[in-house]
Formats: sequence, structure tokens, C-alpha cells
Amino acid sequence: MSFPLLTATAVVPALGAVLTAAVPAARRSAAKWLALVFSLATLALAAVQLMRFDPGAEGPFQLTESHAWIKDFGVRYELGVDGIAVVLIALTALLIPFVILAGWHDADPLETTSTRWRPTQGFFALILMVEAMVVISFEATDVFLFYIFFEAMLIPMYFLIGGFGDRAGGRGAEETAAQRSYAAVKFLLYNLAGGLIMLAAVIGLYAVTADQLGTGTFSLQEIVQARADGKLDIATSTERALFLGFFFAFAVKAPLWPLHTWLPNAMGEATAPVAVLITAVVDKVGTFAMLRFCLQLFPEASKWATPVILVLALVSILYGALLAVGQRDIKRLVAYASISHFGFIILGIFAMTTQGQGGATLYMVNHGISTAALMLVAGFLISRRGSRLIADYGGVQKVAPVLAGTFLVGGLATLSLPGLAPFVSEFLVLTGTFRRYPVIAAIATFGIVLAALYVLVLYQRTMTGPVKDSVRGMPDLRVRELVVAAPLIALLIFLGVYPKPVTEIVDPAVEHTMTQVDKVDPKPDLPVTDVEAAK
Repeated sequence: MSFPLLTATAVVPALGAVLTAAVPAARRSAAKWLALVFSLATLALAAVQLMRFDPGAEGPFQLTESHAWIKDFGVRYELGVDGIAVVLIALTALLIPFVILAGWHDADPLETTSTRWRPTQGFFALILMVEAMVVISFEATDVFLFYIFFEAMLIPMYFLIGGFGDRAGGRGAEETAAQRSYAAVKFLLYNLAGGLIMLAAVIGLYAVTADQLGTGTFSLQEIVQARADGKLDIATSTERALFLGFFFAFAVKAPLWPLHTWLPNAMGEATAPVAVLITAVVDKVGTFAMLRFCLQLFPEASKWATPVILVLALVSILYGALLAVGQRDIKRLVAYASISHFGFIILGIFAMTTQGQGGATLYMVNHGISTAALMLVAGFLISRRGSRLIADYGGVQKVAPVLAGTFLVGGLATLSLPGLAPFVSEFLVLTGTFRRYPVIAAIATFGIVLAALYVLVLYQRTMTGPVKDSVRGMPDLRVRELVVAAPLIALLIFLGVYPKPVTEIVDPAVEHTMTQVDKVDPKPDLPVTDVEAAK
């Protein structure tokens, strides 16, 4: 039997979480280093996945694993990766070490006399557990297996938001705890509601397969193949109902307007590294699942719902950007900017073109890197001043030029400046959308204008102008913080000028998805001129 690489990539961070949690209370430093080592080991396994993955190979999934699990209900432990999953696993594994390094002191107890309470160990153990659950969600090709981890990741995230919130809110301890609790509960309730609706759809899908195939199954490959062979014919009304059940859960996770309202609270009250974990890692499971499950399991319903979803995505783009412009809180500004960016991702997915879906997948990767760069550097800034309010800063570039410079590059990437990674993906999304829905694409471009406004105004108010007394003497980035920021900035530049390493892996998976939905790219409207005939 070959080495179970996919299982190992999920088990290693889970094992790291258990061992980190078990470190004695007095050995906080050991817990941090242990968590970092396990996150780097996971990154190494994700790199091996990338190296072993062959974009030109036949079949939708590679490195597959399949074992019987709950035979009576047709549930299998079934894993596999396509080009989309493998790059998102790599993104997750890449970001977690930076999240750990950036949050190195975020969970240190305010009182160091206790020998029983272990907040540091719990903080890093929960981060590794989230990583394990996200990785296996990207790998799962059994719908029920995916659902279990799609929901289970809410538990460690709830404790990370509610138990390890931001200490720099400028409020009293009681008010801070109350706001953290509210944000955590809201996050949990929204996502649980989506998950319960999806569970009903998962059960309905099983009932349909049992009725028509004789034996119920949750296997994505078996269901897709049965539909291709004509053995499984889901009634139109049933397919649309099942699609809506799946899509609702993924839209909450994504988050898509109007199901987005939990995100600004969660990101605002969480520490900066946990905020990155939410929007750059966990939320990607929602958009990924739209590609893997919604489009492939329910192709007719996906096309039926496309006009409404495109409008909702367009609203997300403009609504998120407009609210970002008016924010006074740095972290909530980044949260609303992320809502706008997820609107672009969903727009690309449901444009039903190879350029749009390829751009959407590339956007998931680039948004993860750019948001991590901006939010983590913002976290370093907030930790120095002790405030998230934009008005409490001014002239930072004169006292901390490296911090200001990295903050600027992260911001410019957020507004998709040409030469930085998000520009390529945003361009592909808009180009792919314009080929089929030119009016929606044209309106969506206003989101780019608004992005320039909220990013440049944020930089102007915090970094330029006279030096405020509150930031005078502020230290510049330290070595640990540079180790976090520099590689992310380098990646933004590299993928901005050379995105081919990602696109050549993603494109075959996108083409397969388009085939499953029975969509082809529209032909150009302009006539092709025969030059020889013209002569």
C-alpha cells in the first residue's frame, strides 16, 4: 500500500494539536515551538502533494484514498485532490506558520503566577486543529465526510474567537469579554444554521441515490458518474431544492451578502492572526465547496440559480467596499473589504467560463496571501498602540518606515494594483464574467474604484501626516515580525508577475468542472476577418 499522503497531511496538525495542548502550563515557550514545528511539517507534506500532483493526468482526482467506514449508510473514508484542492491545501499549510509566528504572544496569560491555566497551549492547539479540519475538508470526496469536518471546524474557531479575543479594543475588560462572546456566538449560530440546512440536503441526496441506484451513496465520484451514465436522474425540483441546501451553507461560510453579518464582528473581536485564519483559510472552504459540490452534483440547478447568485455577488462587491470606506476600525475595514473580495470570487465561479472560474480559484489563493499580509501587519501596528481606531494613528511612516512600507504593499495588493498577485485574478474574473454577463462585469468594476478609496484613505490617515504623540517612539518591525511579513510580500510580487505555477495546476480542474456543468465558453461576438479573402 502506498503512503497515505492525504491522510498524513491532515493527521500531522491534529497530532500537533494534541501534543501542544498536553505541554505543561509552565512550558509556554515549548508549546509555541512545538506548534510551529508541526505546522512546518504539514507545510512539507503539502509541498510533497504539489510535487506529486500531475496537472496533465487523466481523471478528476489524484493521490486518492478510499476505505469503508460506515457500511450500512454508504459512508466511505474517501479522499482525493484536484488542481483546485491541492493549491488551497498548499495555501492553508503556508499561512499557518505565519499565523503562529504572528500570534506568538497573543495568548500569553496576563498573570504569569498560575501553574494550572494554559491559555497559550490551548491557543496554538486550536489553530492546529482548525488546520487539520480545513485540510481534510479540501481532500474529502465523500459528501458526508466533508460535512462532518465542514461543521466540526466551527468548534475550535468558536473558542479562538470567544476565548482569545483582541486585547487592544480600547474598552473595559467586561465590555471586551461581552463583545467577544457576542461575536463568537453569532459566528457559531450563523454557520450552524447553514450546516443544519445542508445536513437535510445531504440526507435528501442519499435518499435519492438509494431510491434510484438501489444502494445509497455519498461518494461524489459515484454520483457524478451515475448521472453521466444515465443511471441517476434527479427530478428538476428535487435537484434545485438540494442545491439550495448546499449553497446556503457555503454562502454563509463564504460569506455572501446578506449572510455575511457575522464576519465583521468575528474579525473585529478576534486577534489579528485568528482574523487571518477566518477569512484567508476557513472561509475558503465555502467558495471551494461551491466549485466541488454545488456545480458538480447539481449542474442544472447551478445554471438555474446563476442569475440570482450573480446579483448577490455583485451586491457583495459594492456593499462590502462601500462599508469599508466608512469604517473607523482597521480590522472591520479589512473584514468588509474581504466581503467585497469574496463577491468577486463567487462572481467568477458562477460566470460559468474557464477564465472566470480559473480567476476565482487564483483569487482564493491571492486573497489569502494579501489579506494575511495586510491584517498581520495591521495587528503588529495595533499591538503597539493598543487601539484599532484609525483616528488614533498618524505619521507612523516617519517613526516606523518598514512597518509602514509593508502595510502599504499589503494595502496595494488588496486594491489589486497591477504587478501584485490579486490584480491577475481580479482581471481574469472580470474578463471571464464580461464574456457572458457584460453588464454585471461593468458594474463590478466600481468595486475596484472603491477599493482604491478605502485602502489609500486608510494609509493616508494612519501612516502619513504629522506624527501623533500616541505613536511617537513606536518601534519598527522586529525580526519575528519581519519573518512573517517579508515572505508574504515576496509572494505577492512573485505571483503578480508570474502566476503560471498556480494557473497551470488549476486550469485542468476548472475545465473538468465546466464539463460537468455542460458549459462551454461563449464565442467572440466580433466576426473573424479572412485576411487572404480581403486581399
